[in-house]
Amino acid sequence: MPGGRLTQAERQQIALGLADGLAYAEIARRLDRPTSTVTREVMRNGGPTSYRADLAHRATERRAQRRRQAAPRGTQAPPPAYGRDPEAVRAYEELFTTVMMASGMPKMMARVMACLTLTDSGSLTAAELVQRLQVSPASVSKAVTFLDSQGMVRRERDERRRERYIVDDDIWYRSMMASAKAIAQVVETARQGVGVLGAGTPAAVRMENVARFLDFVSESTARAAEQAREILHTKPESTTADED
Repeated sequence: MPGGRLTQAERQQIALGLADGLAYAEIARRLDRPTSTVTREVMRNGGPTSYRADLAHRATERRAQRRRQAAPRGTQAPPPAYGRDPEAVRAYEELFTTVMMASGMPKMMARVMACLTLTDSGSLTAAELVQRLQVSPASVSKAVTFLDSQGMVRRERDERRRERYIVDDDIWYRSMMASAKAIAQVVETARQGVGVLGAGTPAAVRMENVARFLDFVSESTARAAEQAREILHTKPESTTADED
């Protein structure tokens, strides 16, 4: 059932596929599921080296139970903004989180980043993040501290003196510039190695080539980020279909 939740049998098939070294796409093909479903399932349950079908199944059941308990009885949830499909939004948020985890961001930090990015306001309080993600305040605090240190979020006080965590239009620009700076540091270190290893030796030549390659990447990344920065502050042009 491609549109339904993964069954325990399917999770066992995923575990067997991972043990056999199959790619996510091949496992998904055998299950008749989207590749994103398999990727998200594995990444949120320990990753390819630690995934266990039984633990993943129990974790999914616990998350579903927490969501049911989070909705107070006798109250009706507000209608979704802009007529969105809540299930589709939830699935997309998980996919977005998985992609950021695959790029190297720790799981909790990726969850907080996705949650903030996909809100229309682009800002939430700690209490709101705790409620949306169903995690402890300590987990949110640790994630926000990490994201703040990376320039991915900023903090502001609202009219009620509550601290709000905000993602603004420049976070991706700052992220790219931070990446370029980190690469530049590797370049400097690699060139120091040339002197230590002895110019012209095989190891020194290798390090010099690494330095030249990464130097080009760093400069290109910074230049492209500067040139494209304005895109983050503009609205896409309306298409004919939008105007009809």
